[in-house]
Amino acid sequence: MREVITDDGRTLAVEEWGVPGGTPVVYVAGSPMGRLARYPDPALFTELGVRLITYDRPGFGSSTPLPGRRVADAAGDILAIAVELDLGRFPIFGVSGGGPHALAFAAAHPTRVSRVATLAAIAPRDADGLDWTAGMMEGNVGSAAAAALGREAMEERLIAAGTSAPPPLPAIEQAVLSRPAVSAMLGAAFADAVRPGVGGWVDDAMALYGTPWGFDPGMVMVPVRMWHGGADTTVPVSHAHWLAKRMPGADVHIEPGAGHAGHFDATPETLRWLVRREKD
Repeated sequence: MREVITDDGRTLAVEEWGVPGGTPVVYVAGSPMGRLARYPDPALFTELGVRLITYDRPGFGSSTPLPGRRVADAAGDILAIAVELDLGRFPIFGVSGGGPHALAFAAAHPTRVSRVATLAAIAPRDADGLDWTAGMMEGNVGSAAAAALGREAMEERLIAAGTSAPPPLPAIEQAVLSRPAVSAMLGAAFADAVRPGVGGWVDDAMALYGTPWGFDPGMVMVPVRMWHGGADTTVPVSHAHWLAKRMPGADVHIEPGAGHAGHFDATPETLRWLVRREKD
């Protein structure tokens, strides 16, 4: 781990994986995950010559909290990391709730981004014309409702969830999440992300679906590759269609039988696309 200090004096915890001196690729984890979340097989990074860069969003892991942050605020944090690490122009991708944060950077700093990819990305809660909760699992519907009531309600919900048994996941999700390498990685990443408490998780939830994002996805003008599972009930596939219609450079791939965790199987091809395009 290394620390990057932002212009306003906050600390961002950054981790690097893969090949030192390789092609830099910034990865933005889903929620509630931080810098330890990544594709669990390091051989993929070696094969592609990738220097994968991950970080803790504010309030997760070892990064300084930033209460009231918006999705758009991630652009400044990722830029601070890019400057500190002297990344130049690079590809970026994000999973689930990390997708909008990656798009925010691409929208704000197009000259810094070669390509951007999202996997199972969520759409904004105020998305015009989108029935946001249609096809969504009950737990996420409840979290969105709590976020609409404010930060205190969201915090109460997450604390309560931490003391009760989680509802069973669909079989297509369990099939991926039960893989030993995936399970071990996610367990360690989650434990580290919420080590300071649920504050970062609350801020993430509020930023993603409690308040406006602070940027328009239509501002993303670089090439975009989007992947989404057609059987995803965590973030329904309608979210991908809504985002894609607003980004002129979006190429969308829908995997009919895949769920939310199917993004692990989609990561190798996503990384190949990002790196191949970067080398062209």
